[in-house]
Amino acid sequence: QVQLVESGGGLVQPGGSLRLSCAASGRTFSSYAMGWFRQAPGKEREFVARISWNGGSTYYADSVKGRFSISRDNANNTVYLQMNSLKPEDTAVYYCAADRLRVSLSSRDINYWGKGTLVTVSS
Repeated sequence: QVQLVESGGGLVQPGGSLRLSCAASGRTFSSYAMGWFRQAPGKEREFVARISWNGGSTYYADSVKGRFSISRDNANNTVYLQMNSLKPEDTAVYYCAADRLRVSLSSRDINYWGKGTLVTVSS
């Protein structure tokens, strides 16, 4: 099993940047694919980005492509989400996700979740 704890959320103005971190417990972090999802008020949880176990493969939702970047540091059991050019519609609770083979695009298929960190984009 793996336990996930997100950090780095907060209030940012439109056009600004934030970097989210997800710290994972356990000695098998490098064997997990990792990802980020988000959930805005009144909406379903949606896929944002994912990264393979070794960082060699990444994939992004169209809505964040070119603005967000996912990366991981297996030595420190951490995955990151760098968010640039933030928009008000990026406002949501951001969740870290993990799975053994690959992080699904559907939140229903995810086995491991963090508790989330709130990102608010507003002037």
